[in-house]
Amino acid sequence: MDRDDHPASVISSATSTRASDPGPISVNSASPSSSSSSSRRRRTGPVTATKTFVLDTNVLLHDPACIHRFAEHHICIPVDVLSELDRFKNEMTERGSNAREVHRALMKIFATKGASVTSGVPTDGGGSIRVAVYDPAEARKHASVQGFERIFHDLDKADHRILACTLWLSEQVSPPVILVSKDLNMQLKARAVGIECEDYLHDKVEPREVANFDIARIEVSPHELQRFASSGILPMPESRTVGMVVNDYALLSAGDKATMPAKLSANGEFVRLHHTPESIKVGQGRAIKPMNLGQACFLDALLDPEISLVTCYGQAGTGKTLLAVAAALQQVFNRTYHGLTVSRPIVAMGQTVGFLPGSLQEKMRPWLQPVYDALDLLMRPMEGVQQGPARKKNRFMPEPQQQIAAPAAPYDPLIQQGVIEVEALCYIRGRSIPDRFFILDEAQQLTPLEAKTIVTRMSRGSKLVLVGDPAQIDNPYVDSRSNGLVYTRQRMRGQTFAAHVPLVKGERSALAEAAARLL
Repeated sequence: MDRDDHPASVISSATSTRASDPGPISVNSASPSSSSSSSRRRRTGPVTATKTFVLDTNVLLHDPACIHRFAEHHICIPVDVLSELDRFKNEMTERGSNAREVHRALMKIFATKGASVTSGVPTDGGGSIRVAVYDPAEARKHASVQGFERIFHDLDKADHRILACTLWLSEQVSPPVILVSKDLNMQLKARAVGIECEDYLHDKVEPREVANFDIARIEVSPHELQRFASSGILPMPESRTVGMVVNDYALLSAGDKATMPAKLSANGEFVRLHHTPESIKVGQGRAIKPMNLGQACFLDALLDPEISLVTCYGQAGTGKTLLAVAAALQQVFNRTYHGLTVSRPIVAMGQTVGFLPGSLQEKMRPWLQPVYDALDLLMRPMEGVQQGPARKKNRFMPEPQQQIAAPAAPYDPLIQQGVIEVEALCYIRGRSIPDRFFILDEAQQLTPLEAKTIVTRMSRGSKLVLVGDPAQIDNPYVDSRSNGLVYTRQRMRGQTFAAHVPLVKGERSALAEAAARLL
């Protein structure tokens, strides 16, 4: 499902308002009377655009506020969904917190005087919300439910009871009755038995937002490009920058060979990239140069003091983490920021090795090893590095007295002093992070609510950089269009303090680039 036709309810496919409010609908009566049948026939006509949405457990866990986002439509929560939520309420995780939030929200709704949980309570948008108690004995009177039970015999499964409840509701209320679920298998089962099913799209971006990572190309005349090269500013009418917002990057082109990168300012003018150096070098470490247009634009956003939020999409090997760490270290050493904080969501790919021993820093090290690799590459002096064979010989000498201790990493003193901080996301709630450069790697593994938690931790003087690849997701609760990285990018788009840069060309190696493109 992919609709944008209702500003308040992203699940709704109808924009017209109801001619009259039918009021809450009872869903636990033993059998519909003839009067209720005629009422349903009257309400089925074209004068009404209301729908009944049945919410699956995963939708409530994904966004506890979803019960307020259906405008004039009716919401129905099967009682089996409440039982599933009860399994998660004691977890000290984001999922447990969301389950508790749903319980509190429903209690607040149904706590009003005279409210009926099963008959329904009116919502602010003109619809209603209620809990459906599925009665198998009464439901089997309907042929659709009988056919469902012949296909899915095991009604001990909560998913099957929710599906049966949806079928039963479709016999009780006026159509359409739509199941909203983020479980793909649940959607397939629903469609197999004729249940209309849709995804929850409130925090899901448009497909075009993640389909194209190319930087915009703006055709200009040779005279315009020459004027931009001399003055650094090129006014541009809105008709030529359709789809672009402030701090978007573009390549001004006057032919194939005459090109210059530019950034769209808040005044609607293209300006030169003033913050892109030829190279970045931290101490005695290796110099890092932007290797392509995307990396040059990314460095400009990272080094621009007016931009406090940078999001970056890029496949493996495009230099997202390395450039972010390099820009952060340079500004920390120049005292622009008091320190560097790096973190990563704890989401494993495939099987794990179990619990990790040691301190928090030692537990986090396997997850943050790419960041440590970048720190080592940027800060380790090039002179006097011992070659591989000699190091291996010393490392595996059998006599303890002949073993040579591995040299301390150049970034260890900075970690001990707190200049470089390794942060576990599970402990970030409640913190306030001022005057720091915060890098969140693999941000596509976050849920939108987790991303909101992190963004709201940033205090004055801090800069937040979210990098990741929306195509590489291991978190089962998000996908390429509903993760925290793309959600933050879409919601912050157009803010004067935010910038977004896509990276396309891989610079790790020809092998890595080919693998990312072909495998």
